[in-house]
Amino acid sequence: MDKNYTFKKFEEELDNGYQIFFTYVRNRYLLFKTAENCYTQKLLSEDPKNPQPRQIVITRKRVKEMFPFMEDIEYKVGN
Repeated sequence: MDKNYTFKKFEEELDNGYQIFFTYVRNRYLLFKTAENCYTQKLLSEDPKNPQPRQIVITRKRVKEMFPFMEDIEYKVGN
């Protein structure tokens, strides 16, 4: 990840309606903001050695905890 890419920039992109795709612990996810301090995380691919729920709602605090470990971050404008 680019060292100039900060959590503040990441959070602004979510606030502006972007959908963020990222890899975290060998799984690929889609993340988007659903309400204030509320984000939806969808599992796009899975690693059989690390099973995860298909879709969960997480808080800003959890997103911030995960951010340093996210890889291959991509984003697009939501529909």
